[in-house]
Amino acid sequence: MAERWYAQDTQLTVRMFLVMFLLGALYLGFIAVLWASGANFLVVAIVAGVLLAVQYFYSDRLVLKSMGAREVSPDEAPELHATVERLCALADLPKPRIAVVRTSIPNAFATGRNPSAAAVAVTTGLLEQLSQPELEAVLAHELSHVRHRDAAVITMASFFALIAQLLMRWFFWGGMMYRGRRQGAAGVALVYFVSLAVWVISFFLIRALSRYRELAADRGAAVITGAPSQLSSALLKISGAMQRIPSQDLRQVEAMNAFFIIPALSGGAMSELFSTHPSLERRLQQLGRLERQMEGR
Repeated sequence: MAERWYAQDTQLTVRMFLVMFLLGALYLGFIAVLWASGANFLVVAIVAGVLLAVQYFYSDRLVLKSMGAREVSPDEAPELHATVERLCALADLPKPRIAVVRTSIPNAFATGRNPSAAAVAVTTGLLEQLSQPELEAVLAHELSHVRHRDAAVITMASFFALIAQLLMRWFFWGGMMYRGRRQGAAGVALVYFVSLAVWVISFFLIRALSRYRELAADRGAAVITGAPSQLSSALLKISGAMQRIPSQDLRQVEAMNAFFIIPALSGGAMSELFSTHPSLERRLQQLGRLERQMEGR
């Protein structure tokens, strides 16, 4: 396993747990309001549970299929398999399935609920544009996501946000069944607006959690490879190449931004508040600090 040659980032850890605490408090309050209003949300909870269970257990297949990724064997991509296998040994991880997406957009992503059911995919554009050390840094970032079970964490964090979204749609298309009739329209309105508030607040909190986990994955990549500068170089190359990709091509994969190492954004830069990823500048600053720590050990 990679040597932890520097102290943990306490601020990053505290912020991550603070966001998770706020999500938990928000969802407990949501349950309390639903219970007090007499809302019969059992059906919605079951539907949300089924949808999230499908996402949780089949996310690897769904994501690979939606991106047109094709799994490749060691015979088809020997160097890529050898690189991933070496990094997995350093990270103390089982080797994930490896897939390739035929697109000029340089990017990579990992999916799967746990290390035993994980898949890592890279695009042909990434393989063509990065050097071997830069590719190793990107793959180490994705393996850090696998090690931290980030796909499962974000999926579970989204559970009550999905319930709130389904409740809003249910009210919009026909309303809910209530125990008794005393609450009437006031009870319906209360649950609707609370659901709306929960969904909006969850939207920002889950994105904040996603940004912190991206920073943690960058840090994990630095630990695995021992070369933060290579990930910095890779991020700069990917970001620069992304700006030269036609907007029409970027829009075709924007739905997968949460999985990518660099979001595929069309048009102007998206505010970090709304993004699933921290800004490039913030990531480079963190990697620069790690590089200085390594040089000074």
